[in-house]
Amino acid sequence: MTSTPAAAAPPTSPYADDLALALRLADLADAVSRSRFRATDLTVVTKPDMTPVTDADRAVERVIREELTLTRPTDSIFGEEFGTAGESDRQWIVDPIDGTANFMRGVPVWASLIALAVDGVPVVGVVSAPALGRRWWAAEGAGAFTTDVLDGGADAPRRLRVSGISDLSDSSLSYNSFKGWDEEGRLDDLTALARTVWRTRAYGEMWSYMMVAEGQLEVAAEFDLKPYDMAALVPIVEEAGGRFTSVEGEPGPWGGSALASNGLVHDAVLGIVGGGRDSR
Repeated sequence: MTSTPAAAAPPTSPYADDLALALRLADLADAVSRSRFRATDLTVVTKPDMTPVTDADRAVERVIREELTLTRPTDSIFGEEFGTAGESDRQWIVDPIDGTANFMRGVPVWASLIALAVDGVPVVGVVSAPALGRRWWAAEGAGAFTTDVLDGGADAPRRLRVSGISDLSDSSLSYNSFKGWDEEGRLDDLTALARTVWRTRAYGEMWSYMMVAEGQLEVAAEFDLKPYDMAALVPIVEEAGGRFTSVEGEPGPWGGSALASNGLVHDAVLGIVGGGRDSR
């Protein structure tokens, strides 16, 4: 998958060059991750937080960091595998492979997440999922887009727009992980929300949020997240007309959880799940 000039933000966007760079970074990431996906010699170790990491995760982040050091030397970098480098109000936030568990099991639902945050606000986001043949991107004020790769060539970018459904009873929800809600002590909230909406599924990883941006879901929510899990998702959902907060309603990727919606049902969802932990 390669980025296309048409994929970048309009030249009038203040982040056009940054988005073009983020798309090039995604090309570099895809080249590394594709070569290691389903590799028989993939190395997997357990990090101190007991989550798995592969040699591909680290190799992807290294190639992104190397390119950023060359092209944006005064910007800071915050990555999942190698932490923070530099101090700047412009920070690149990177999850080299979101969905490492899927990656190591040969499941194609994983992606490289690349974001630029300015003063803590994500303004550029790219989600590149080469095993799915999909890429999504956005820059503040320039809209959100996606493309498919068919028969080795990229199709024309399509602009994203969230759905127009305004009633929770007609809405589709992806809750990502039953276990995640259970560990957070929020099963009562999930049950109440599931009883209210039309349909529930657990699509998982970044895909749920991209489906919100594409208008295929109205709500996606989960817990136990880091900023690098969410930063790239925020501009895409918001530029598609949606809303992105924590489950408690805090804007952006800093609240430790995610609630993305088409915007029309967001307050209704917060009314059900935004009150805090249950009392089990």
